[in-house]
Amino acid sequence: MTLAAFLSIVAIHLAAAISPGPSFVVCLRIAARDGFRTAAALALGFGLGAALWATAAMAGLALLFQLVPALFTALKLIGAAFLIWIAISMWRHAGDPLEMPEDGTPALTRARAFRLGFLTFATNPKTAVFFGAVFVGLVPPGTPLPWLAAIVAAIFVNETLWYLLVARLFSTERARAGYSRLKSAVDRGFAGLLTLFGLRIALG
Repeated sequence: MTLAAFLSIVAIHLAAAISPGPSFVVCLRIAARDGFRTAAALALGFGLGAALWATAAMAGLALLFQLVPALFTALKLIGAAFLIWIAISMWRHAGDPLEMPEDGTPALTRARAFRLGFLTFATNPKTAVFFGAVFVGLVPPGTPLPWLAAIVAAIFVNETLWYLLVARLFSTERARAGYSRLKSAVDRGFAGLLTLFGLRIALG
């Protein structure tokens, strides 16, 4: 394992993390609705979910998906159903007024936000396939454990820091005021996006 290969993995993953997807939609909405601290807990959940799939890919889960396609299909359908469930809930409550924090307590607790972030990642097995494809070319067999640990740590940091930045940008007072004014349309738009992401996971 070389430093150049390690940096290549970090750069490839960062580019993938930045590309808009269901995690971005969820983070943007939570940040605007519940504030930075709750969205930061969500970001930590995303980071842990990404680290989990990276570890699983190193352990050969991507190869297992190739050997047992039914397992991959089942996990895809579970992940798609989870995103669509979030979308349905978002659509149903789109017309509700924005619940502003009272006494410093956000509408969504940090523990629930963390679980939501982790489950959003953990129910998308395509993440393991992505890591498997990257690792095949850049992580040679017999790579020492410290290097493997460094890769997982870098993936966790990449994912978490990116979504912390998203959380900070969209938790400002201006963002919250704009979201409050357009909540119904924004939530229904986000629900539509999450449904499309879920269908893409299920059919892709």
